[in-house]
Amino acid sequence: MVAPDLLSALTRNAVDVLPRGALERKLALGRPLRVKLGIDVTAPDVTLGHAVPLQRLRAFQDAGHVGVLIVGDYTTRIGDPSGRTAERPILDEAEIDRNARTYLDQAATVLDLERTELRLNSEWLGRLDFAGVLRLTRTMTVARLLERDDFAKRFASSAPISISELLYPLMQAYDSVAVEADVELGGNDQLYNLLAGREVMQAYGLEPQVALTVPLLVSYDGFRMSSSRGNYVGLAEAPEEQFGKVMSVPDSLLPDWWRLVAEREPESADPLERKLELARFVVRRSHGEDAAARAEAHFTRVVREGRPPQDVREVRLPAGDPLHLPALLVETLGIASTSEARRLVAQGAVRVNGRVLTELDLPRQALAGALLQAGKRRYVRLEAS
Repeated sequence: MVAPDLLSALTRNAVDVLPRGALERKLALGRPLRVKLGIDVTAPDVTLGHAVPLQRLRAFQDAGHVGVLIVGDYTTRIGDPSGRTAERPILDEAEIDRNARTYLDQAATVLDLERTELRLNSEWLGRLDFAGVLRLTRTMTVARLLERDDFAKRFASSAPISISELLYPLMQAYDSVAVEADVELGGNDQLYNLLAGREVMQAYGLEPQVALTVPLLVSYDGFRMSSSRGNYVGLAEAPEEQFGKVMSVPDSLLPDWWRLVAEREPESADPLERKLELARFVVRRSHGEDAAARAEAHFTRVVREGRPPQDVREVRLPAGDPLHLPALLVETLGIASTSEARRLVAQGAVRVNGRVLTELDLPRQALAGALLQAGKRRYVRLEAS
């Protein structure tokens, strides 16, 4: 008999736990379960969105089970087609390798490393010969693959579906075979893949895993938090950035963020204090109490009072005269792209010494020694070389 409070802790916020009653039967075996979570390395950051299933993995670890964190360095070469209307672009292998190396350190913000088994799925997928791939493909029919919602929509509209995309659910399922998973965790967009894992495990003579899904975290811009969209809060991001991004979450999304990110109720009924409390929690978990206090002081000074930060990073101006402002914003303030930088300029969000900039090319003399600002939180002091 599984204690109700234990089952409740393991399945907190779960959308699906399938098949019904299977988790209780697994827990009743009386041995540590192998609980799998896979993360593809499409970007260098592990996000708060990833943290939602990571927190379920931690709950299993706290109950004495083994967390198997699979970094999808091999599956990233295809890209998960979940929710996609077109094939993902293929990432450079060096970029995939760089991203993979950082993931465990970031996941350690949430996980118990002593109970974490880190695996790269290139360990087994990279060793499959053609005969092995053919055996894997025989575990599922094309008709079954096309039951998947995104594939079905693309097929119905005659949109392209590559063979490699059809293979992705099978590759993720083979991960479960390789690590002999008892439970697999994922976002609720992953339910098809997790259930496919059950079928493939059975075809390889293994006891099928339990599929446990959790909700997707909606970000501060109203869209699903996504590395590819860039609307995320990274677990290893700078404290000031984490704090500021959490403070930009709309009040309408705060209940979901408290439920999924903090997994508890806020102490205050005041909307502003509830948001501050959540921002403190996020920074404290990643960087500690002192960093949370500094990030809050920075937010108060820069955003709420409109003053520049006390310690402004100094960078040397690049060569050239005049200087192209969008390129300068990318190089000095970490703006994602020159198109994003031009958008900020058009919105009046870029200032030099407090003056709103509208021109895209500026004389070098006007920038030497100046305080460059983008938005409310990004500042840099430009020093002449």
